[in-house]
Amino acid sequence: MLANIIVTKFLQGGPVMWPILLVSIIAVCVVGERAFWWMRESLRRDPETLEKTLAAIENGDFREASRLANDSKDPVLRMIWHGLNHVHYSLQGALQVAAGMELQKAGRFLTVMDTLVTLAPLLGLLGTVTGIMGSFNAIGSDELAVSKVTGGIGEALIATACGLGIAIVSLVPYNYFSSKTARLQFELETAATNIEVMVNGAKQRNGFDTMEIRRVASEATRG
Repeated sequence: MLANIIVTKFLQGGPVMWPILLVSIIAVCVVGERAFWWMRESLRRDPETLEKTLAAIENGDFREASRLANDSKDPVLRMIWHGLNHVHYSLQGALQVAAGMELQKAGRFLTVMDTLVTLAPLLGLLGTVTGIMGSFNAIGSDELAVSKVTGGIGEALIATACGLGIAIVSLVPYNYFSSKTARLQFELETAATNIEVMVNGAKQRNGFDTMEIRRVASEATRG
C-alpha cells in the first residue's frame, strides 16, 4: 500500500523526478560509504601507541619509533612512519606528502556531497517551474480542466519537496564529515609540527643527520 502511494506521488512529480531519484540514490550511497569509513577509522585510532612513538622520537630513538608506527592503521602514525622512512633531504616535505595522502582519503566524496546539496533543490525548483508552466498552459487553453491546473501545481510541490528533502538530509552529514576532516587535518598538522621540533632537538643532542635518521628507521622496518 505504501509502495503504491510512493510510486503514485513519484509519477505525479513529473519527468524531473527521475534526475531527483538519481541524486537521492547517489546521496544515500555516498553518505553510507563515508559513515562506514569514519566508523572504521575511529576504531583504528591508537592514542597509546602514538604517545609511545612521540616519546621515542623525543628521546632520539628513531628505530623504536619506526617500529611502533610500522603497519599501523592510525592515520597520524602512518604519517609519522612515512616521514621517518622517506625523509630524504626534507622531513617537512615527507610529512606534508603523508598528511596530504591521509586528508585526501578523509575528504573523499565531500565535493560530491557539496554538489548534491546544491543540485537537489535546483532540480526541485526546475520541477516547480515546469509544473507551474503546465498549470498556466491549462488555464490558457480553450477547454479549462481543473484537474490539469491542480495536477501542475501538485507536480511543482512534489518536486520541490523532494529536492529540498534530499538537500536537508545530505547537508547534515556533509557538515559532520567536513568537521571530522578538519579535525583530522588539525591533528596531522599538530603532530607534524611536534615531530619536526623533536627531531631537530634530537639532531642537536645526538648529532644525527637526515640520512642517519632514515637509515636507522629503515633498519627497524626491515627488522
